Amino acid sequence: MGKQKKAITIFDIEKEVIEEIAGGEFERTPVPQSKLKGWKSFIGMYAGEHAAGTEFMIGPLFLTAGVSAFDLIVGLLIGNLLAVLSWRFLTAKIAVKNRLTLYFQLEKICGKKLVTAYNLANGVLFCFLAGSMITVSATAVGVPFDMSMPKLTDTMPNGLTWAIIVILIGAVISIIAARGYDTVTKAANWMSPIIVVAFIACGIVALNQLNVTSFFDFWNIWGEGSEPFPGQIKFTFWHVVIWSWFANGAMHIGMSDLSVFRFAKKAKAGWASAAGMYLGHYIAWIAAALLYAVYLKSPEAHAFLSVGDAPPVAPGPLANNAIGVFGIIAVVLAGWTTANPTIYRTGLAFQAILPKLSTAKVTILAGAIATIAGLFPAFAMKLLGFVALYGFILAPFGAIIVFEHFFHKKVGIIKNYAEAANLSFNKSVFWAWAISFGIFYFISIQFDIFLSFVTLPAWLLCGVLFLVFSKSWQKHK
Repeated sequence: MGKQKKAITIFDIEKEVIEEIAGGEFERTPVPQSKLKGWKSFIGMYAGEHAAGTEFMIGPLFLTAGVSAFDLIVGLLIGNLLAVLSWRFLTAKIAVKNRLTLYFQLEKICGKKLVTAYNLANGVLFCFLAGSMITVSATAVGVPFDMSMPKLTDTMPNGLTWAIIVILIGAVISIIAARGYDTVTKAANWMSPIIVVAFIACGIVALNQLNVTSFFDFWNIWGEGSEPFPGQIKFTFWHVVIWSWFANGAMHIGMSDLSVFRFAKKAKAGWASAAGMYLGHYIAWIAAALLYAVYLKSPEAHAFLSVGDAPPVAPGPLANNAIGVFGIIAVVLAGWTTANPTIYRTGLAFQAILPKLSTAKVTILAGAIATIAGLFPAFAMKLLGFVALYGFILAPFGAIIVFEHFFHKKVGIIKNYAEAANLSFNKSVFWAWAISFGIFYFISIQFDIFLSFVTLPAWLLCGVLFLVFSKSWQKHK
């Protein structure tokens, strides 16, 4: 009783969440009142999770897409607000009502076989995301070795030095992840504050390097925008708004963060996501974009552009140019803080598919896949498109949960039907997802529509079809 109360951090919460998903006492039961946390407990979590390695790539990639000042500054303001509202009024609201993990909630509705398929898709996509973060860290480690950095249009490994550095980084990250979440949290606890400070420092230094002395100067960095770089698509205001809304679509409208917010005392804890959106997905993205704006004024960048080639997007050299060795360290750590827990979560997802293997073995397997992905720069260089695809694939599963939660009584369907009817495969869920995915992916490809633009329509159609199919097929049981 006389001991000082320990502060709750992102990793305290996530450790409980992940341990419980892996087989803890609340894996298949609602979180009890004694374990609930206030909204302040979630602020650090979201601030830390969303100011990480991905931000060092996403900021510069906006510039390669030719955004204007208005598109970037105002578009991100609105898009991130929509994301916060999604967390607050959908994810957190449902989480505090049911207090179940995403996986157990899906199992009740979909059945174990469909949840296994979801775990596989989620795990593979997480591997690719972790791989892109290994790529980010490699651009920093390669600076002292004068390594040739991958170009924006590169897809294959660009040399032996690159391959060796990626493999070594991937091995270290995988070993840390395989040692368990205690090790992951200890490694990440001291990394996150350094990264946040680094982002702010990079932004301030970049403003000085760009001779910005007023808001007018700041606005003119992007001005009216430009033509996209070779291999990139042109981002308009609506691209920025919609993409930033659904950059974490799998987490909010996809309901992945049910596993986190089930610990919240009240749904207002969802507002804590604003810490991540505006510290990470606003300040950090803009700071990283400023670093790239400095680089684009260099003779090296002009040499690329003069021959119609896209200059490289390499976070390591960009941060090194701004704040030296501290920048290199920050980029390495930023990649690690994303890749470490991502590989650990992937290991848990794979363990559900390969239950005979230990957590350590499946985590090493996940790390190996992520490392192989990291060898190919395309995953990082095409991060805007990959994140759009990730959300498009997984978000509609969240629509199943949302539409059942809010409309099951009005439509007259049985809630948690797979559990009630002892089904391992709920065809209403499968066909709702498959049809919505197929229609809107075809539309995206056929009419060259950016995938984020069809994520919301696919999500809505999936939810509606689920209700229609459930109403029809439950009648015949």
